Amino acid sequence: MDTRPNINHHLRPGGSGERVMRISRLKFLVLIVMSLVGVAASSFVFYIYDTLHQQLPACVSSYKIFGIAINCNLVLGSKYNTVLGVNLDVLAIGYFFVNLGLVFAIAFGSTSVFTKAFRVLFVWRFLGLIIVPYLLTIEFAILKTICVYCTIMHVCILIDFAIVTYFLFYKDITHPDGEDVEDQGTEVESPSPGGAGPAHVSRPSASAL
Repeated sequence: MDTRPNINHHLRPGGSGERVMRISRLKFLVLIVMSLVGVAASSFVFYIYDTLHQQLPACVSSYKIFGIAINCNLVLGSKYNTVLGVNLDVLAIGYFFVNLGLVFAIAFGSTSVFTKAFRVLFVWRFLGLIIVPYLLTIEFAILKTICVYCTIMHVCILIDFAIVTYFLFYKDITHPDGEDVEDQGTEVESPSPGGAGPAHVSRPSASAL
């Protein structure tokens, strides 16, 4: 199966030469929001808990859910909150910032930038997906305690994984105005070198990825 991404080579009509977003505005917005929420949650934890050494709001609860307590201090203060001496909150900030950069590169980058960013994002999203089960195992199986802010970051990573998979692998076909074009039964005409008419007609599909 061909794993090359579908690339929209069209320019905006009108001869301005301005490149259209390679994903729709809605897809772009959702991907950006997920990364921003992740950056906000991880940065807030790092600043309040790790820098100011203060307790996070809505951090501790006396209630238990199926025997699992809610205590951010216990989770964040455990030995499992570092990897090779690096705080996981710092790694989370870096992860979500890289996500932001890759989304912008995919949406607005040139063909070469888009292709490289797409391949990096493909690997990057799996990296995040692999980390989440490890962190959940620590919280639910070892500490039997969850951190609200960590959970927010986990959810952002999982939603981002689902969105990237769906939008970029199955729905990443746009026309020159940036709107979606149905994958099945959609014909895309490529202009001939002389501009006199279509040279050939191709039928894009999600299976191209």
